[in-house]
Amino acid sequence: MSLSFVSDAPMPEVPDYQVKIKQVFAEVGKVVVGQQYMVGRLLIGLFTGGHILLEGVPGLAKTLTISTLSKVLHLHFQRVQFTPDLLPSDLVGTMIYNQNQSEFEVKKGPIFANLVLADEVNRSPAKVQSALLEAMQEKQVTIGETTYPLDLPFLVLATQNPVEQEGTYPLPEAQVDRFMMKVFVDYLKKTDELEVMRRMANMSFEGGVNPILTKEDIFGIRQQINQVQISETLEKYIIELVFATRKPAEYDLAEFQQYVQFGVSPRASIALHRAAKAVAYLDERDYVLPEDIKEVATDVLNHRILLTYEAEADGIRTQDLIEAILRKVPIS
Repeated sequence: MSLSFVSDAPMPEVPDYQVKIKQVFAEVGKVVVGQQYMVGRLLIGLFTGGHILLEGVPGLAKTLTISTLSKVLHLHFQRVQFTPDLLPSDLVGTMIYNQNQSEFEVKKGPIFANLVLADEVNRSPAKVQSALLEAMQEKQVTIGETTYPLDLPFLVLATQNPVEQEGTYPLPEAQVDRFMMKVFVDYLKKTDELEVMRRMANMSFEGGVNPILTKEDIFGIRQQINQVQISETLEKYIIELVFATRKPAEYDLAEFQQYVQFGVSPRASIALHRAAKAVAYLDERDYVLPEDIKEVATDVLNHRILLTYEAEADGIRTQDLIEAILRKVPIS
């Protein structure tokens, strides 16, 4: 008598999310032209639970890209225009008195959404910016004496304009560090801008898109990204990159030592690890290559390095330091 442990039941089918991800790019492309890099970074943040800060001059479709992406997702979306007179209660909500019930009740603010667009986030003072801290880090909001959990997935996508400094409030280091990536949005190529001009000059253009991904899809993609393999060698490589921002002289980068006031925080190593796995997944691989880490290194590290005044005087940028680190630090 032989025992068989082979079940006749069919194996559960693994969802093919890669097809849906390609459809997301295609749907966003119906409205937004030539910003594949920005869309890819937004999806990395969405799939890994990391907040994204977009910086670029006006008119580069930062807000349009985020709002279009929200329509492709079955998620609750809210846009908040940050202004100097914005109050924390305008963002998180407040207690209001209900005369009919003779009691106070909670009026929730726009922060209670899955995707929150903080448009021109540096135009509001620190008290409003700090109202985002608890929501971004703890995924919860406190109104009065009660703490309310936010609906997951929860993602803050913020934009800021680097040109106008008058009437703006630079984000404090503690706030900036909570963004997984800071993405610099550049001008379009000539062919792309020609297409934008033709498309938007057509006053009958509506730009409708179809919803593709649901919450269940997003959580399923997160599980698959979590299963992407990264070798111990590459994990140690990430740590070396992080430590090189703190003590450049120990990595044969003594010329940058005087320019670094503070290196990146431990959040950088976590973000770099997650982002590299997401890049590998979007490239339809189940393992991480060194190129994946290098591809996202600038976006993950650039806003976490605090340079000295000497660096600004000598024209040294954080990008210069990151590029030097990527050249010098070996993969052992």
